[in-house]
Amino acid sequence: MVVLNKIYTKTGDAGTTALASGERRPKHDLRVEAYGTVDETNAVVGLARQATAAAHPELDAVLARIQNDLFDLGADLATPESDEPPAYPPLRVTDAQVSAIEAAIDRFNADLSPLRSFVLPGGSPAAAQLHLARTVSRRAERLMTELASRETVSRPALVYMNRLSDFFFVAARWANDKGAADVLWVPGQNR
Repeated sequence: MVVLNKIYTKTGDAGTTALASGERRPKHDLRVEAYGTVDETNAVVGLARQATAAAHPELDAVLARIQNDLFDLGADLATPESDEPPAYPPLRVTDAQVSAIEAAIDRFNADLSPLRSFVLPGGSPAAAQLHLARTVSRRAERLMTELASRETVSRPALVYMNRLSDFFFVAARWANDKGAADVLWVPGQNR
């Protein structure tokens, strides 16, 4: 259980932060950037839930699960693999979490007509927020893949983040009256 009695510790005043292992890294370290952007994704999902809670309770329930998964993902990224035996088992994203997000994609996508054009971010407030979540999650994924080129990142964590942006795309369309209210790109429309 996490207990936070004091919010500021002053330990980061010199520009470093502690990973779950206790190792200190610069706040601009790629690993810190990656889990920070996962946290940013989570905040955008919270904002999207403001628009889905009443209007789309089925979607909101999935978003609530995703928010918890994103904290798991942040913990995974904040705990690099080490040759030292851990004091406790590290929290890692699992294949079951990947399967759950894939099932959610399939569930909501089943209600959508196939696309014949690219979709512009927008439509309903919920869809616009979900498109924002998609773009922020893509940035987190880019940081995670860059980190994976330098340090170990678990495969399920990488796959989960890749699927997550796909989920947000499908969810945005679903929140847009199951795609009927999508805003479609018209190539060269303003020439």
